[in-house]
Amino acid sequence: MQRQLMQIIPHRPTSDGAGVKIKRTLGQTQRTRLDPFLMLDEFKSDSADDYIGGFPAHPHRGFETVTYMLAGHMLHEDHMGNRGDLKGGDVQWMTAGRGIIHSEMPQQDNGLMHGFQLWINLPADEKMKPAEYRDIPAEDIPFVKLSDGGSIKVIAGEVSAEGTTVSGPIQGLSTQPRYWDLRLPPNGTFSQPLPQGHNVFLYVFEGDVAVGADNRRLESGNAGVLGDGTELSLTAGPKGVSVLILSGRPIGEPIAQYGPFVMNTSEEIEEAIEAYRQGRLAS
Repeated sequence: MQRQLMQIIPHRPTSDGAGVKIKRTLGQTQRTRLDPFLMLDEFKSDSADDYIGGFPAHPHRGFETVTYMLAGHMLHEDHMGNRGDLKGGDVQWMTAGRGIIHSEMPQQDNGLMHGFQLWINLPADEKMKPAEYRDIPAEDIPFVKLSDGGSIKVIAGEVSAEGTTVSGPIQGLSTQPRYWDLRLPPNGTFSQPLPQGHNVFLYVFEGDVAVGADNRRLESGNAGVLGDGTELSLTAGPKGVSVLILSGRPIGEPIAQYGPFVMNTSEEIEEAIEAYRQGRLAS
């Protein structure tokens, strides 16, 4: 049963951090979440004024962030003394858990900065685990050339392609995420089984793509929420397509969110705010 495109979420221009210009699709409102995914932002500009302020020190609790850089140079630092340089093709997978205070600051004052940040929820029994993060250099992310001239990068989960199964560096998480960066040439096709019952969405950042048997089209700058099924089937438009494919096991728990804190109840949110004020959020 092929998954069909059920909802299109056009991006909303906004800013975050110290004035970084972004395109937000998932997470614009509570109704544009897709369990377990909370938010997806794209940042892309070759004007330093759009990104130079970066994301100064700020807290998180109760979820994971995934930063995927296509171009540019960002430095991550956190309260635990960790430092990580993210450059083109690199990924950082950070679990905020019970609390982390970190910054993400540009290490360039000219040229293109392009990437994505994804927020993934954590189930209640994992929200207060110790914070951790993993920097994944581009060379450690599997890159598979497809027979029609396309390619796919496997950041999380696994892909069956060209007669083999390729596993990404992120495995074993309770939400069972799949995170793929697919590039197809004009009119190229891609099919892949996905677990029934998992939630799936796409984000097109170049070109356009037709989804499923009814070939409903998703254009650049839009996220698309797919219906249930067992098979993903995509066909690129006449200019080809670059698209992120995200899949995950839904958690099915209530969500209480206040900015960078994502918990299950309002009482837990109040506790997180008070802990941050008292300097014990990440202790």
